[in-house]
Amino acid sequence: MKVILLQDVKGQGKKGDTVNVADGYGRNFLIAKGLATPVNAQVQNDFAGKAAAAQHKIDVDTAAAQENKAKLDGKTFVLKAKGGDSGKLFGAVTGKEIAALIEKESGIKVDKKKLVVDTIKNFGTYACTVKLYTGIAAKINVSVEKE
Repeated sequence: MKVILLQDVKGQGKKGDTVNVADGYGRNFLIAKGLATPVNAQVQNDFAGKAAAAQHKIDVDTAAAQENKAKLDGKTFVLKAKGGDSGKLFGAVTGKEIAALIEKESGIKVDKKKLVVDTIKNFGTYACTVKLYTGIAAKINVSVEKE
């Protein structure tokens, strides 16, 4: 019996795979538990359409991330912070502040969790990596100056 898996099944395959299984296993276990559906033209077309839509979304997101990388790469963002005369900040610069600065100056919304930066506790210029999408990251500089 040929079935299309609706979920990952250990030992059989991943979601969307068409597999050949024993009739009893397919009817009594996979289909009964909602893990698979019998193969027919409509189900195959549905899965093909869903796969094409998912791939299109990935392509669009990748193109947008590449465009944002081109805008951000090598750019220096200046952040004003309060600090003492010795060059130390009162507190630290967080990813949330950097993300807000990037959005304000470039219009690109960045999640604070996608920023890779060491703890900034002194004035100066620091390198920062912004993860935009899987495998796509922009390198920026954050210059912390006295307010």
